[in-house]
Amino acid sequence: MIRPAREDDLPRLTEIYNHYIRETAITFEVEPYTIEGRRPWLSQFAATGRYRILVAEADGQALGWANSRRFHERAAYDPTVETSIYLDPAQRGQRIGTRLYGALFDLLRREDVHRAIGGITLPNAASVALHRKLGFTPVGVMREVGRKFGRFWDVGWFQKELP
Repeated sequence: MIRPAREDDLPRLTEIYNHYIRETAITFEVEPYTIEGRRPWLSQFAATGRYRILVAEADGQALGWANSRRFHERAAYDPTVETSIYLDPAQRGQRIGTRLYGALFDLLRREDVHRAIGGITLPNAASVALHRKLGFTPVGVMREVGRKFGRFWDVGWFQKELP
């Protein structure tokens, strides 16, 4: 089931995100979050509008989420959103990401959103493949812009048209 995130999802979403913080360079966060520390992040999303968060759930447990948030604070960027997706590592390869992102884009097509932007730490073949499958095209690479685990990482930028 895919549905809007709720406050009671926060512990599970924090657990999933903390895995990626501790174990991967997929996010450039370096310190795991407490549930309270993650609460402001969840509060930025709404039930309607451009800034959404959807959760995939099975047997009452969140398996991951996809979200859209403000891309840039300047007003002319308002029709552009940045999107993210994170799944429980045990759930990868089951098309949950495809369904989550698809549901998010279905909602965003009803809003005043012209472009979705995704930044992907490289290398990350699975995320690049997911984004390309869903209509994102590469628009550039910023070289060595993040440092984590004692090395520098590139970020590939992708964009998707939302008619």
